Amino acid sequence: SWKLIREIFYVYFGRARPNLAHRALARLESEGLIKAVITQNIDNLHQEAGSRAVIEYHGTSRLLRCDSCGAKFEASDFDLANLPPHCPRCGGVLRPDFVFFGEPIPEEAERRSWEEIGHADLLLVIGSSGEVMPASLLPSTAKQFGATIVEINPKESNFTRMVTDIFLQAPASEALNTLLRELGLARENEHGGHR
Repeated sequence: SWKLIREIFYVYFGRARPNLAHRALARLESEGLIKAVITQNIDNLHQEAGSRAVIEYHGTSRLLRCDSCGAKFEASDFDLANLPPHCPRCGGVLRPDFVFFGEPIPEEAERRSWEEIGHADLLLVIGSSGEVMPASLLPSTAKQFGATIVEINPKESNFTRMVTDIFLQAPASEALNTLLRELGLARENEHGGHR
């Protein structure tokens, strides 16, 4: 129901802010070391951290989509106290522009993801359990195309023994901050904990 969606995705998750890992990926992109971020997250935190080439594999909570005419609008332009929100163009019911269980991956996100995977020399797999299809197929496909798979996870995943070449067992923020330091890219405010 829209009430539950509002509470979870717009009130609770709406308070989330980019962490050290999001900022580290944005820095690696700005240095030309990352060509794209393919994310299963729908929270827009990669963009808030500064990433530009973000492929939202499961869509985004930032947009609302009309079930009737397909038009898309910024969620922030609507007062979600009045539910359900309605399309200003046709009056249809709006819904979040993200993938619900059992729905297909947005066509453009899927196309761009496979394109990036096919050209990747190295794929960082960060914090994924490897249990959600079809996103879980991306690392093995990248490996088939010759990419080195570096997995960053606090514990082993479905990828670790099957496709991972290098397993960094650590939280994302810690591992990526260490990577920035090793590359000589860490800024002073990126040393240490979660700021």
